[in-house]
Amino acid sequence: MTRLFSISTYTSRLVISLLLVSITSAAFSQPKIFKVEKDSIPVYRGIAISADLVGPAMLLLSDHGEYEGALRVNLHDEIFPVVEIGIGRANHDNDEVTGITYKTKAPYFRLGVDWNLLKNKHRPNRLYGGFRYAYTNYTVDIIRQQFPDPVWQYDSGFGVEGMGCWQHWLEGVLALDAKVAGPLHLGWAVRYKRRLFHHEGEIGRTWYVPGYGIYGNSRMSANFYIIFDI
Repeated sequence: MTRLFSISTYTSRLVISLLLVSITSAAFSQPKIFKVEKDSIPVYRGIAISADLVGPAMLLLSDHGEYEGALRVNLHDEIFPVVEIGIGRANHDNDEVTGITYKTKAPYFRLGVDWNLLKNKHRPNRLYGGFRYAYTNYTVDIIRQQFPDPVWQYDSGFGVEGMGCWQHWLEGVLALDAKVAGPLHLGWAVRYKRRLFHHEGEIGRTWYVPGYGIYGNSRMSANFYIIFDI
C-alpha cells in the first residue's frame, strides 16, 4: 500500500512538472498580443492660408473695417502657429453728437498659436483654442468742423492730422474649421481682446484702432474665414 502511494505521488508530481514546463514554453513562444503602434503621421503637415470675410463686409456696410489674411502651420494636426496680417480703415464722418470727423488707415499684425481640442487629432474638421499677441502703429486725422462760437458768433473749429498712435493687445481665440471639399475649408472664430499698452496721441482716445475695433465697444468679436490647405 505504501509503495502504491509513493508511485501515485511520484506520478502526480511528474505530471504537474510537465504541465508547468509546457505552459512556460507556450508563454515564451507565443507572439505578443498587445503592441504599441507608432504614430505614422509626420510632424509637418503643411500650411493653410485664409482670408476673413467679415472685415470687408463691414467696410461695405459701415464706415470702418479690415482686410485680413492669415497663414497657419500644421504640426502633427495638434499645434498650429499662426501669423495674421491686415489693414484696418475708418472714415467716420458727420458724428451727430460731437461733429468730429475721424480717419485712419494702417496695417496690423498678430502672432500666436492654436491647439486642436478634439480627441481625434487627424480628422479634417478641427476645434481650436489659442491666443494672439497683436500690435498696430497708426496715424489718425481728427477734425472738428467749423461751428459758430456761442459768444462771439464767428466760425471756429479744431483738429489734428497725422497724429501718431500705437497699441499692443492680447486675444483669446476659439475657432472651428470645417472641410467643404478638397483643400477648401470654412472657418469661424470668436475672439476676446484685452488691451495691454497704448499711446493715443495728445488730444484723447481714438475712436477706432486698426485690427482691434471701435474703442469702448464689446471686447468680443467674430470672424468668418475661407481657408485653403496647401
